[in-house]
Amino acid sequence: MSQKIVIIGGVAAGTSAAAKARRTNPDCEITLYTDDQDISYAGCGLPYFVGGGIAAKENLIARTAAEFQQEHITVNMMTRVEEIKPESCKLVVRDFVKSYEVGYDRLIIATGARPLKPNLPGVDLNGVFTLRSLQDSLRMKEYLAQKHPKTIAIVGGGYIGLEMAENFAQLGCQICIIEKSPHIIPNMDEDMAQILTEYLESKGIAIHTGEAVEGLIGEDCVKGVRTDRGELAADCVLLAIGVIPNSELASSIGLQLGTKNAIWVNSQMETSVEHIYAAGDCATTMHLISGKEVYIPLGTTANKQGKVAGANAAGGHAAFKGVLGTGIARVMEMEVSRTGLSENECKALELNFVSKRIKSHTAAGYAPESKEMYLKLIADQNSGRLLGGQIVGYAGSAKRIDTLAAAIHLGATMEQLTDMDLAYAPPFSPVWDPVLIALNQF
Repeated sequence: MSQKIVIIGGVAAGTSAAAKARRTNPDCEITLYTDDQDISYAGCGLPYFVGGGIAAKENLIARTAAEFQQEHITVNMMTRVEEIKPESCKLVVRDFVKSYEVGYDRLIIATGARPLKPNLPGVDLNGVFTLRSLQDSLRMKEYLAQKHPKTIAIVGGGYIGLEMAENFAQLGCQICIIEKSPHIIPNMDEDMAQILTEYLESKGIAIHTGEAVEGLIGEDCVKGVRTDRGELAADCVLLAIGVIPNSELASSIGLQLGTKNAIWVNSQMETSVEHIYAAGDCATTMHLISGKEVYIPLGTTANKQGKVAGANAAGGHAAFKGVLGTGIARVMEMEVSRTGLSENECKALELNFVSKRIKSHTAAGYAPESKEMYLKLIADQNSGRLLGGQIVGYAGSAKRIDTLAAAIHLGATMEQLTDMDLAYAPPFSPVWDPVLIALNQF
């Protein structure tokens, strides 16, 4: 009798798990349940779909249910798993018509996360949105096309908020960003965030930091935002203040939860209950520098964790060791990226660190495409090990973070990196690449 693998959830982790499980064990029976009406799509492309840079939603569809069926993976859309019965290895499932039970030999929970929607006055007014799913983006596009809002408030200055600022600006809207933390891009250091703040303000985007939203104003449609400092006009509001892991189903059967109430998993994506795995935005992971459990929900991590969960559920032997929190975003002409630890994270871990920041250019100074970029490195003062890197600059800046992420992943010291043989040609870099300039400051 073939082994039955059941997956709860689609998009990144769930579909990656299904595909890897099929490659690992061609004979197993794989069934996936999702309460969404879309199974596999590029969630990171949603801001550009809303802004019109991506013309059609079909361009965001990675794979359809029919394509999974060709690999003998059964996909059940708009079907919710209501209960897990680990003692009998069964699930209670509900679709449009009925509720029924299904059995499993191995279960993968990939229920993802949902946008944080604070319990504030006016949060359910028309014109107030979150952006997490393809359906969210379609509702937002419809509102923008019908109402033609002139002023948009973005609550949250992280990656999604910044990417949406770019796309709203392309629609000709007046924009303000409201961030409760002392600066935008809270996972970067203030001196680096300030560079982007000044750029955005020069483009007419108002930045309100250290300011907390207390409610939304309006009767039927939103008309403004009330903060602890006053009121701001807005006929459209995007809430981009983070996500909450969908771990309630797991918690209901006693699965151990970890930081931020995400499902605890080990490096094999095993949960605290035998034969049950978890992966993606509902699960924890390990930080490769601190060795501590963290919750950093990113699409790249979800795909990797899903792959490991699928392999192991199908009888393989795979592991996912952890993350560095590497992230990147574009905001109009500017790019930002980061990896490893920030200064604040180093302080919280009580590390003895030193940091240096340099200003350089994306290309040789005489090259027409040469633009400013700033690069910051953080190192352990005792061992010299590279701990973190941050970049803010114009086109050609941010992907340099991958060099730093690779170095940190391998535990390299500053001394080992100072003579790296990095590529040079005038359109791409000064003769001393900014990474090397920064390394040689230590």
